[in-house]
Amino acid sequence: MDKATMDKTITLVGTLALNEDGVSVGTQPMDIVIRNGVIDDIRLSGSQPVEGECVDVCDTFTVPGFINSHHHSHENFHKGRYDRLPLELWMNYVRPAKPLPLTADDIYLRTLVGACQALLSGTTCIVDDFNASPVLNPEHVQAALTAYEDIGIRALVGPTLFDVPFHESVPFIHEECSHETLASLAPGNATPVAEYLRFVESLAATRHPRDKRVGMLLAPSAPQRCTDDLLKEVRALADRTGLPVIIHVHETRLQAASAWHQRGKTLFQHLDELGFLAPGTSLIHSVWLTDDDIARIAASGASVQHNPNSNLKLGSGLMPLRQLLDAGVNVSLGTDGCGSLETTDMLRVVSNTALLHKLRGNDYRRWVGAEEAFYAATQGGAKALGLEDQLGCLKIGQRADMVLYRLDAPAFTPLNNPLRQLVFGESGNGIHSVLVDGECVVADGKLTRLDQREISKRISEAMQRLRPEIAKAEQMTETLRPAYERIWQRCQALPLAPGTIAARFDD
Repeated sequence: MDKATMDKTITLVGTLALNEDGVSVGTQPMDIVIRNGVIDDIRLSGSQPVEGECVDVCDTFTVPGFINSHHHSHENFHKGRYDRLPLELWMNYVRPAKPLPLTADDIYLRTLVGACQALLSGTTCIVDDFNASPVLNPEHVQAALTAYEDIGIRALVGPTLFDVPFHESVPFIHEECSHETLASLAPGNATPVAEYLRFVESLAATRHPRDKRVGMLLAPSAPQRCTDDLLKEVRALADRTGLPVIIHVHETRLQAASAWHQRGKTLFQHLDELGFLAPGTSLIHSVWLTDDDIARIAASGASVQHNPNSNLKLGSGLMPLRQLLDAGVNVSLGTDGCGSLETTDMLRVVSNTALLHKLRGNDYRRWVGAEEAFYAATQGGAKALGLEDQLGCLKIGQRADMVLYRLDAPAFTPLNNPLRQLVFGESGNGIHSVLVDGECVVADGKLTRLDQREISKRISEAMQRLRPEIAKAEQMTETLRPAYERIWQRCQALPLAPGTIAARFDD
C-alpha cells in the first residue's frame, strides 16, 4: 500500500454507482467510504455521518476502473508509424532484429506514454508485456516499474520470455531467407532463461501483485517461441509463487495454420497436454479456435484475453466471443501495444467489443451487449489475473480503484441507462476523477502526480535522438520484407485444423 493511502479515510458523498454485480446501476445516490485504499462501506447517501474527509461527488456516476489486460509498452515510441500490415509483416518493425539504443530514461518515458493515456481514459490497472530481450537489462525493467509507481496507476509487468529466436518460429524461414540473412537475424547475445526466471521470482518476492500496486507476472511470449521445457518451468514457477501468467496463442491465421502444419495439433491442445492451462493464466488473442480448443480452455479454468481493436488494425480476425462465454470461459479485454493501435483507451475497446460481436449469428438475443463487454473489462480482467477478490467491482473489501464520470457530460444527457451510455458514449471527456488505491490520480482531466505537458516535452526531446535510429531499424526490416511477404502468402494456403471457427470474411 502506498504511504498516501495509509491511515486515511475519505467518504465520496452522493454518487450514482454500479451495484456489486458490476453491471446493474443503483437508483439512489450513495456514499462510498474508503479506508486505507480499500472500500470500507457503500451506503445510501446521508444514512450515516460522513467518515474522515468529505468529498462531494454529487451528479457523478462511479464505476470500477478498467483493467487493460494486455499492453506492450515497448511499442510506445512507434505510435502512428504503421498501417495496413498483418502481424507477421508488422512485427519486425516494432521488434527489430537489432534493438534500439535506449537508455533507462528512455524506458521510463516510453512507459509513461501508455500509462498517461490509460489513466486519463479511465483505466486503473494495466498489464505490460514488457520486451526485455534478448539481453535482460534489470535497470530497464526497474525504469518501467518506477514509471508506473510515479504516475499512480496499478500495473503488472512481465519481462517477455522465450528461448526460440523470433525468426526461428516463422515457418519456411530457412527456405525463403539466405544464410547471410539468417545470420543477421540471430541474436548476438541472449540472457539464459534461467536467469530471467530467477530475476522475475526475485522481484516478485517484494512486488507480488496481491500485495503491491506495481507488481510482476510471468510472460512467456508464445508456444511457438518457447520450448516445452521453458513452458514447464514457467508453469512450475507460477504454481509455486501464485504469479499470473500471460501467453500469446493463435493470434493470426498464419499462426493457427502453421501450428497444424508443423505439429498436427492446435497450440491450445499442445498447452493443455503440457499441463500449462490453469486458472490465473491468460491466453492472449485466441482468435482462431476449434470447439475442442474452447472445451479444453473451459475445463482448465484459464482465461482468454481479447484485443478486438488490435485484431482489427492488424487484420487478425474476430474471435468467437459468444461461444467462449457460453462455454463458461472467462474473458478479459485489452488494447495491445501502441505500435499496432496507437492508444491505451479501454473505453474504445469495450465499445467495440459490444458492437463487433453483433456481426456473429442471426439470433439477436445472443448478441454480446454492453453489460458483458463492461464485465470483461473489469471483473473479467480481475479474474484473469487471480485478483477477483481485490479488483473489478465496487464492493466492500475491494481495492478502491474507481472512475467517476460527470453526469452532466453529453454522453449521459439525458440519463436513461448510465452503463450503456458510458460504453457507447464518448471517451474521456466526461471523467470527473480517477482513484487508484483510494488516491485521486486524475482530477478535472489532469494527472495529479505528474505534469502531462512536461512528460510530452521530454518524450519529444528523446524522439529527436531516437527517430534516426528507428528509421535505420526500419530500413533493415524493409530488406527482410520480401521474404516475409513470400512466407505470409505461402501460409495463407496452409489448411487449418478441422473445425476451426472462421474469424475473417473471405473476399
